[in-house]
Amino acid sequence: MTKHEDLLHMLLHADGQFVSGEEISRHLSISRTAVWKHVNKLREMGYEFEAVSRKGYRLITRPESIDETALQLALKTTTFGRKAIMLSSTSSTQADVLKLAEEGESEGAVVFAEEQTGGRGRFGRKWFSPPGKGIWMSVLLRPELPLQHTPQLTLMTGVAVCRAIRAYTGAEAGIKWPNDLLINDRKICGILLESAVEDHQVRYCIAGIGVDVNFDSQDYPEDLQQIATSIQIETGQAIDRTGLAAAILTEMEHLYFLYQKEGFGVISSLWEALSVSLNRKVTVTNPHGVIEGTAVGLDSSGALVVEKQDGVRELIISGEVTWKS
Repeated sequence: MTKHEDLLHMLLHADGQFVSGEEISRHLSISRTAVWKHVNKLREMGYEFEAVSRKGYRLITRPESIDETALQLALKTTTFGRKAIMLSSTSSTQADVLKLAEEGESEGAVVFAEEQTGGRGRFGRKWFSPPGKGIWMSVLLRPELPLQHTPQLTLMTGVAVCRAIRAYTGAEAGIKWPNDLLINDRKICGILLESAVEDHQVRYCIAGIGVDVNFDSQDYPEDLQQIATSIQIETGQAIDRTGLAAAILTEMEHLYFLYQKEGFGVISSLWEALSVSLNRKVTVTNPHGVIEGTAVGLDSSGALVVEKQDGVRELIISGEVTWKS
């Protein structure tokens, strides 16, 4: 148990009464200054305290965690989310599900974390995932697919999350190719799909989903304040993270089974209806250079179709898409 977890344990068992700084210091074998630092760490995690001179610290409120029992009651699935592991903190839910996959865990298993200390996005970027503010989860998929079709699963996941957010919260989320979700051109969600392959067939996929749910604007570091937003900021309401997580998993299972039965065409149509990339002049940057043109649709593989000024159409398999707002 870490020092701040030990401190939290003390305050929870005080039943709303004050615990003196001297008692905490003695119990944890740390200085009074260190006590104050650990209290602030808990504040960052969403706990609220009353601090009174010569009385000490008293726990007032604790953050609402994603609750497994409530999740199971809210799910409308047969497999997705029925095996759910809840972690208070982890380096990366992707790594946790990778371990489960290699141990033979069944499809639909999901790992949630209140906090990720090493969350990852596309192109190896760090994903900001502080405690108690978002949905940080990874889902295990075991599709019978050739490797070249895995980008379609990324698009399917984006559609599922977008539809769930719109239905559950009323937020007007849209999809930026291939898998970012935006509201008012600011990012609220990223999706990372990673695959293990053997003999050109997919052994399993891990769909990592990070949704900024109940962030306030001041929660973001300076470098994200102009490009990121949250559902709470956009709707003006705090969102029940457990209910939203259940909605995402339910929609994801529905579309996954639909995709397996009917193919990519239905997913492509749903994606295009939710897209904020289409019919815009875009710039695509990838290892082969820069392509400019108008995004006009998806092809049958899931690649973005960009029509250049000379009328030639390019298929974008990977890359960074940007546009001027």
